[in-house]
Amino acid sequence: MLKHGKFFLPPPKDGSDFKELFKRLAAAGAGRPLGSDGFPAGPWTPELLAEAISQIDSNRIGVDLRTVQLWFQENEKGISTANIRWLARILGCDDPVATSEWQMELGAAQSRLTAKRRDLKRSGGGAALAVPEMSSTTTVEDETEPQAQLALETDSKRPIRRFSLAMRSEALFTRGSPLNLPASVFAGATALGFLSYITGIHSATYVRADGVVKQVGFLWAPNWTFLFMVLLPLFFAIVTELLVFWKYEARLKLMAQGTRMKSENAWARNVEASSYTYWAVFLICVLFAGLFQWIGVCLIPLINGGDDYATSWGTLAIVRPEVISVPMSIVFTALAYLYMCLCFYLFFAGLILLHTVVHDLWKIGEASKTRPEVEYRHELDELGLRVMRGIFRCTVLGVLVAICMKAQSSYLTSNGENIVDWLLGDMSSALYEHKDVSNGFSYRMPTHYSSLLVAISTCVVFLIASIRLSAGRRYPMLLWKMSAVVGLLVAAYLLIGAFAGFSILLGIGTLLGIYGLCDPGFGHSERVR
Repeated sequence: MLKHGKFFLPPPKDGSDFKELFKRLAAAGAGRPLGSDGFPAGPWTPELLAEAISQIDSNRIGVDLRTVQLWFQENEKGISTANIRWLARILGCDDPVATSEWQMELGAAQSRLTAKRRDLKRSGGGAALAVPEMSSTTTVEDETEPQAQLALETDSKRPIRRFSLAMRSEALFTRGSPLNLPASVFAGATALGFLSYITGIHSATYVRADGVVKQVGFLWAPNWTFLFMVLLPLFFAIVTELLVFWKYEARLKLMAQGTRMKSENAWARNVEASSYTYWAVFLICVLFAGLFQWIGVCLIPLINGGDDYATSWGTLAIVRPEVISVPMSIVFTALAYLYMCLCFYLFFAGLILLHTVVHDLWKIGEASKTRPEVEYRHELDELGLRVMRGIFRCTVLGVLVAICMKAQSSYLTSNGENIVDWLLGDMSSALYEHKDVSNGFSYRMPTHYSSLLVAISTCVVFLIASIRLSAGRRYPMLLWKMSAVVGLLVAAYLLIGAFAGFSILLGIGTLLGIYGLCDPGFGHSERVR
């Protein structure tokens, strides 16, 4: 019988248990699409059935191949309630009425199998069965997938179902709309901007002890505005685009034999392999960059007063309590630092995922060295080139993030009235030998250290990609151009505030970085087949 282009068999309702019923259905190929000749395509295999169930749109978890293999084997293993639903969808050929009938039939067949097993145990025949004794608290799911087998197969066949910070972080980039993460970061920065208006610190000045008037408003700080409203959303958008392309398209192209389910499971294992790295980064970002830094830089100075750190919008209440009160500053800085540490965790998670893509592509390339096909090698090189371009753009954005952080920190210790005046004054001091814009104050600057971590982490991913991906060997000039731009940006970052005229080098590096963002191939056309 034909139903929705598939071979349909109605429920027999002959009193068979699940094993007897499933054996006949699998041999007949019930629910399989018809072949080109209009005849059934053949019997089900465990691999085909597992893939068909996992491809059901509403089935987000899928089904383990080992579970399906147990249905085919001569044992007393049954089927769980959840899997009855999906198997009924297959046998019902996506017809609601037929699916409902098959769901009732499979449920009854499973009940008959359970009753038969119980009767055998009561009569003493259970000893002949190769099934361990089940406790009274064992569920049907436990019967279908024994715990020892489930643990082994989960590790080797599919992502672990327990909470995984690595997989949750990867899901933020690869699931849903690619605008979700960039828009969320932008919205958070916008909300902080509105709060700064409400509290009155969006644009605020104070007179330093040496008489210099400093602009320390929240909206004048590029490491809190431009960084979170432009650079990080762009970074997340590029990382998301690259990950989605690799996970759902490029990786499947390079697999010699395999299905989408196998490709995604292999990718999930690669992501899960870095689980400890995600936790380490999360703890560092939340505890040290977030909580401890907020306590040391904002909370303690606001409560006790102090001049170890340069005055900023976060500690403005110390010198200008008429603008914002200390309790309000504590609440606002706590929200800002919480937002900041979570965003930077996602930033470092993006770098870890980029490294995972590079490592995954490198492993596939190493495994395919025995393949002589010129077309395959060409496709591997082209995909490597596309990945390299994406990583280069992320590296440029990462170094620009570090530049924003260090530039703001250096400005707060300078004699410039605002950050624009400080940069222009530095440029003119080099060109026209004006007075130096530095000062004699000595402040602690923890942002210098955190920005260095950002720059180093970003460049390490770029360096690993340059070494491992074949794009650099096929297009050496392109890699040299990318490396030159990254090197110039890093040099501009390191030399911020080091000498009069550093802003000239910073401006040149920034312009080249922006050009690299717009055209990461530097005029070289890309074609991925």
